[in-house]
Amino acid sequence: MKTISTFLIILTAACIISSCSGKKTDDNIITKRIEKKAPSAPIKMQEYEQTKEVDWLNNTYICKIERTPDDSLEMVKDENGQLFVDNRISLAVKRNDGSVFFKRTFTKKDFSSYLDDDYRNTGILEGLVFDRAEGSDLYFAASVSHPQTDEYIPLVVRLNRMGNVEISRDTQLDISAIEEEDI
Repeated sequence: MKTISTFLIILTAACIISSCSGKKTDDNIITKRIEKKAPSAPIKMQEYEQTKEVDWLNNTYICKIERTPDDSLEMVKDENGQLFVDNRISLAVKRNDGSVFFKRTFTKKDFSSYLDDDYRNTGILEGLVFDRAEGSDLYFAASVSHPQTDEYIPLVVRLNRMGNVEISRDTQLDISAIEEEDI
């Protein structure tokens, strides 16, 4: 009888030890809950100004570009409901004597026919910069972007010697940056 009770005690102890040594498996996955931040007040890009002297048509011209956020323009909303203020961009080209050759203010609406519905509805006019003087034309690079992303539609603004503007989508790959990296 003593051997049977000793055997039962040993068997019970073995069962307890083996049940404690095994890892319990649990199919529950514990993660942190991601809380969406409530949209803040409408976000504005900072104002920007660029002035560049350009040799064009055997004369010196001064190109001045100013970007200003404009509350009167329709605001855009991202997927989180955050509002963004769109921009106006002014371009002035002055002759060396200070007289104005060309002056115009652009909004996203000026580029609308070169944008898809997504960028028309959720994009802002982000920038306009001088690119180059070539022949009888001045070229500027413009972009309409999704706010606070690197997604944008590149555009070309061409100003001819008569003061006429042509806008097109930029289809040329900028390989100068790639070529510089290879050097």
